[in-house]
Amino acid sequence: MISNQILQSTIDGLKNITRREFSVLDREGKVVVTTENNMINSSIDGIDLFINSPAENQLVQGYQYFKVSDNGSTEYIVLARGEDEEIYQIGKIATFQIQSLLIAYKERYDRDNFIKNLLLDNLLLVDIYSRAKKLHIENDVKRIVYLIETDIDKELNSVEVVRNAFPTKGRDFVTAVDEKTIILVKELKPEEDKEEIEKFANELYNILSQELKNNILVAIGTAVYDLKNISSSFKEAKMALEVGKIFEEDKNIIKYEQLGIGRLIYQLPNNLCKMFVGEVLDGITMSSFDEETLTTVAKFFENNLNVSETSRQLYIHRNTLVYRLDKLQKMTGLDLRNFDDAIIFKIMLMVSKYMQYRENFKY
Repeated sequence: MISNQILQSTIDGLKNITRREFSVLDREGKVVVTTENNMINSSIDGIDLFINSPAENQLVQGYQYFKVSDNGSTEYIVLARGEDEEIYQIGKIATFQIQSLLIAYKERYDRDNFIKNLLLDNLLLVDIYSRAKKLHIENDVKRIVYLIETDIDKELNSVEVVRNAFPTKGRDFVTAVDEKTIILVKELKPEEDKEEIEKFANELYNILSQELKNNILVAIGTAVYDLKNISSSFKEAKMALEVGKIFEEDKNIIKYEQLGIGRLIYQLPNNLCKMFVGEVLDGITMSSFDEETLTTVAKFFENNLNVSETSRQLYIHRNTLVYRLDKLQKMTGLDLRNFDDAIIFKIMLMVSKYMQYRENFKY
């Protein structure tokens, strides 16, 4: 169905051109949109008699009535106020305009529905190509999935905001599979590389942050070259979004290809995670480490195990940092100045963080 906003904009435009009044009714006779204040939120009784009649239009109490049909079924009734020949012609034009919108929206709905089912792996391989051909969607082109997560704002249609901000001209697809996430399936030029893909993600983030005025996360899958593989790019973007929330909290744009070891940890079963953390900590728990120790370790890793640079950035004496590292070694048996021990402890911290995430969100 056409959004009420589009219908209202259409009849407002017609009124500005013709100086005539219009209303659009649904099948139950309720006024959906109107240019007349006295018609707002009103209903017209007996509209079913007109709908069920063979007539395409009729004149009733100073209004011209016109049917807007879809596959032989009346979807809307257009009312144009007046009884003269001119308003009849204007009413026919208004009806044609809304009929054209209905066809366009139906085609877009069919394409959106196809893309949703494609993303969710709900189509057989043979159906993908046959339906794509009917909908005039090319198969062998380069595409990528951008997944946008935003806070829910019932006053805004986030999908329409994305469509308006990035007009797709039929080659890209914007849809949603739930109320929090928007999916943009974007067609890429053959020469577009990773840098340009990330540049577009930054544009997407900046524009939507301003338009939607709330928190935005953008996740990116990998480029695919066949329609059947779009679901893979979508799954990658979903994983990037989830892994990013755990291990890349400071980032607003997350790429699947840059998830690193977090991607591997995310796929580990919970019992294996517990076993690994238990073996590394050997009798102690994460609660044994105070905030000062964890902050020191994080900064030490950030500076590639450089003692001098870490102590400088923490504003502490080098000996103080060495003391803290020695203390941690006594607790865990791991010397973080040793690369292999540092790797083990780093992974243990990431696995612990992942386990906490699973616990908090009842994964």
